[in-house]
Amino acid sequence: MPKSQFINPDVVRKKGRIKFSDIPVNSYSKSVEEEKGSYTNAEFIGIYRDMALIREFETMLNSIKTTNEYNGITYNHPGPAHLSLGQEASAVGQAFLLDKDDYIFGSHRSHGEIIAKGLSAIRKLEPAELNQIMETFFGGAVLKAVSTINKSGDIKAVADDFLLYGTLAEIFARKTGFNKGLGGSMHAFFTPFGIYPNNAIVGGSGDISVGAALYKKINKKKGIVIANIGDASMGCGPVWEGICLAAMDQFRKLWEGDYKGGLPIIFNFFNNQYGMGGQTCGETMGYEILARVGAGVNPEQMHAERVDGYNPLAVIDAIRRKKAVLEEKKGPVLLDTLTYRITGHSPSDASSYRTKEEIEAWTRNDSLEEYAAKLAEAGVATNTQLESIREDVRNIITRICRLATDDSISPRMDLSAEPNLISDLMFSNARAEKMEDRECETLMKKEDNPRVRQIAGKIRTAFENGKPVSKNKVYQFRDAVFEAIIDKFYVDPTLVAYGEENRDWGGAFAVYRGLTEALPYQRLFNTSISEGAIVGSAVGYALCGGRVIAELMYCDFLGRAGDEVFNQLSKWQAMSAGVLKMPVILRVSIGSKYGAQHSQDWTSLCTHIPGLKVVFPATPYDAKGLMNTALMGTDPVVFFESQRTYDIGELFHPGGVPEEYYEVPIGEPDIKREGRDITILTAGATLYRALEAADILEEKYGISAEVIDARSLVPFNYEKVLESVRKTGKILLSSDACERGSHLKDMAQNISELAFDYLDAPPVVVGAKNWITPAHELENYFFPQPAWIIDAIHEKIMPLKGHVATSSCTPVEQLRTTSLGV
Repeated sequence: MPKSQFINPDVVRKKGRIKFSDIPVNSYSKSVEEEKGSYTNAEFIGIYRDMALIREFETMLNSIKTTNEYNGITYNHPGPAHLSLGQEASAVGQAFLLDKDDYIFGSHRSHGEIIAKGLSAIRKLEPAELNQIMETFFGGAVLKAVSTINKSGDIKAVADDFLLYGTLAEIFARKTGFNKGLGGSMHAFFTPFGIYPNNAIVGGSGDISVGAALYKKINKKKGIVIANIGDASMGCGPVWEGICLAAMDQFRKLWEGDYKGGLPIIFNFFNNQYGMGGQTCGETMGYEILARVGAGVNPEQMHAERVDGYNPLAVIDAIRRKKAVLEEKKGPVLLDTLTYRITGHSPSDASSYRTKEEIEAWTRNDSLEEYAAKLAEAGVATNTQLESIREDVRNIITRICRLATDDSISPRMDLSAEPNLISDLMFSNARAEKMEDRECETLMKKEDNPRVRQIAGKIRTAFENGKPVSKNKVYQFRDAVFEAIIDKFYVDPTLVAYGEENRDWGGAFAVYRGLTEALPYQRLFNTSISEGAIVGSAVGYALCGGRVIAELMYCDFLGRAGDEVFNQLSKWQAMSAGVLKMPVILRVSIGSKYGAQHSQDWTSLCTHIPGLKVVFPATPYDAKGLMNTALMGTDPVVFFESQRTYDIGELFHPGGVPEEYYEVPIGEPDIKREGRDITILTAGATLYRALEAADILEEKYGISAEVIDARSLVPFNYEKVLESVRKTGKILLSSDACERGSHLKDMAQNISELAFDYLDAPPVVVGAKNWITPAHELENYFFPQPAWIIDAIHEKIMPLKGHVATSSCTPVEQLRTTSLGV
């Protein structure tokens, strides 16, 4: 919505045609002889050795999976192993020109990419740096294991073994693996070599990798990013959304200075013709040739082409040319790397969906054998030399396999002796004021910002001299969130914020009003309506070392970002065994007035997922303090905000909201009203209805209610609640989430178990109806009301003298509604 871009109807309504350019298909045609000026003999042979290492590594895994044996080593591996037999040339060709500053992201079938990229990085690293990486990674644990089989003193040779062993130990769930066995086959990675997380969710790297490219662009880091995904992932949302985000015009038209230009990313599709058993060409997709898709994305057609992935030199040539495109800031790029997997989707796949003749035809085109023949024909190496390499490779993989299956050297995590090993990795719980120590890029001094100056003139408490402060003068909830965020933009140079309507508009609910004037485009920008990619790219940006505030305009849109929130944002810290940090604040606005698809409280979905911190402030003081805490941490925080509270001033904290920096600890509830007869625990905006109920209880029935605001949902310290229950003997819990499956049910269960001896009645939960959210005019029949709270106390906890219930919450009604599923 930049005013600088005028959409002229006289122009856009003109008759015309869209013109497309030809997309190259398998255009590389040079022989090894013709390439001798570009490669040394050692490089030609090194390419062959790398391919052979991947082939033998995957052959070993296939043998273990299907026969429980490899070269006399007996082992049972019950876990996954999606093999890339046949795809070696495409992985090695891609990695040849890449170094540690170039990042690759992969899929469930990425063992070959890990090995190829790692070997390429090892060749380019200086011995001293290589040795330091191995000695410091997990305190040298991986190197110590490798040292038992390689005492040569040759750092490069040791590093090769380090790479192969760390990868295999990870696949076999060993503590000496690159992620201590918590990632496994489908998630293994090693960031010091530029190998970033591989992803078990098909297409999962499609948007995460865009975040990595954003990180490099915004923070001026060296290198490019490659998303290695399969041809079937072209049907997946994260890939399409990631491509849309990566191709946004604003990078070339609105970003300024050194930041102007496209993202440094290649979407590389390892096109092995199949997604599970579905044949992408001719059955499950309609593109015929995948590279065609680039033509529909931008005028440059994503510089798309198909490359013969069975020829490593063809892939190297393509990567060299595409790297040049990215260095000219003309990305993104799409590569359709033609290849084939000889084996099934996994070793248990009998390939019943394809013919024996097809597999045999591709086997006759075996990339390893074909490349070997070309080397021999060009006089680069003799068949004897090449066979010697194959034999050496077999010996290497054999000793690596023996080491990775040796329980005495390669143990698994001992969760009997140390039962908290995994739980201790779920959150990093670290503090980082800034993710990098350098100057923050801004457009003005903070004190000159018009919104900052406006807020300075506001009254920071809801009442003054016993009277309510008017809406236009009171310091509101939205001001509190803004104040915490703008402060951090002047402290952490890596901090970025993006989502729908973030720039110019000031956010859909005016929280960001004033940020546009303060921040250049690369730090605050609008995205495509791609909720999945908004969150997925935030994951990629954060795991590379930056800090992000991503925004979902409505809580209801969590479904559009479900995988990214529930499988990506939440899991990578633990799956990395603490290698990665995830400083992402996901702001989620819970709606009101907008009906069934824009007014739902889905906090319970997030609290159910391990690895997410979940907060839900209801007051300006708590909003600022919790946002400050979230922005100081390195964990993912889902920051829920109710649209009902954006205009509210501070009612509880003496003196109002402080101007200076302060923090509210995540996980600590707060007593908003003291009482002695019953405890009411609320989450979110229901706090204010509970306070109304407390007033009625006091005035009409002489009942003193203690009202506690949860503030946080995960983690949650129950001590203050239990202390209250020990005093009152009774508790009711309420929020705007639908009652069935609500997180408050889980909290009620915990309170029952922890305070059983003190309870005079079971904890009662009052939530929204198990309906669709109706129109605004009917919301009082859907969301908890003060009368509902009082009725539930009367019917389920303690009779209130003279009270006549207006809503039915009797056991009979409860049985009726549950039997109907409503």
